[in-house]
Amino acid sequence: MNELGGCLCGQIRFMVTVEPRNVTLCSCRFCQKATDSNHMVEPVFYRRDSTITKGTPKRYTHVSGGSGKEVHVHFCENCGTNIYLGFQRWDDIIGIYSSTFDRPRWFDVRAENAKFIFLNEAVHGTLIPAGLPTYRCHATDNDRVAQKATVYERPHAI
Repeated sequence: MNELGGCLCGQIRFMVTVEPRNVTLCSCRFCQKATDSNHMVEPVFYRRDSTITKGTPKRYTHVSGGSGKEVHVHFCENCGTNIYLGFQRWDDIIGIYSSTFDRPRWFDVRAENAKFIFLNEAVHGTLIPAGLPTYRCHATDNDRVAQKATVYERPHAI
């Protein structure tokens, strides 16, 4: 299996070879600003399962307000498209901006593989799907200790 994607201008292209290990939906202010949306949809992969097939993304380093750790935004310097994130907290994984896939809905978002984080920063009116584990902040603390999830039985508006 190969899923392809890239930036608006085509200068950066990438490929993943497996299903995402999980999918994160995030409503933190960083993700709102980076996507101009209520939340980011971020399929997460091990680095070894993704390849840049064309071009070299530029990198911007941001310190997360939630963890205090570095988040590395990889983007096209020509058209400005954000392609993927790298994380100081988890150096073996990347989160790809779902909209950069050629087929942005190729992967499933379901209770078994997804979580919705940073509901405490969600824009008023954000709709939370039923059945997903949700968290007020991160799903784990900086020591990777799992936090308590809330699961809504029906779609829930913040």
